[in-house]
Amino acid sequence: MRLRGFEVVEEYKDKDIHLPVRKTRLSCGYDVEAAEDVVIPPYQPGMKPTLIPTGLCAYCQDDEYYALINRSSGPKKGFIMANSIGIIDADYYHNESNGGHFFFQYYNCNTEDLVVHKGDVIGQVIFMKFLTVDDDHATGLRTGGFGTTDQK
Repeated sequence: MRLRGFEVVEEYKDKDIHLPVRKTRLSCGYDVEAAEDVVIPPYQPGMKPTLIPTGLCAYCQDDEYYALINRSSGPKKGFIMANSIGIIDADYYHNESNGGHFFFQYYNCNTEDLVVHKGDVIGQVIFMKFLTVDDDHATGLRTGGFGTTDQK
């Protein structure tokens, strides 16, 4: 039985995408690479974050999620995650609208464009368990992809 892991999403299968790895035995985070070149313009008030595709989806158990987290060197390079931390629920995997493809959303705090190249490590994924309260009766089913948890 598979417990948790990564897969390349269908539209990136022929694009030499590397599955995330931990770099040391005691690392908790799996380093994730950009799936393609992306230019992140300098931040200006009101602008939307730049989405960096990973070419990946991930699976985990029903009582788990995975977090998308900036690398410690990210802010030194000007990378600021728009949502501070990305939470991806187990039912995002293989959803019907985007196959579970997860993206990192970044702002650029530099004064010049920040160029991300395919293969650059852009963040990390950490898998975690979560708890529910005694009177939890959630029964909804995800039907969409990115940003759809709050949809009915």
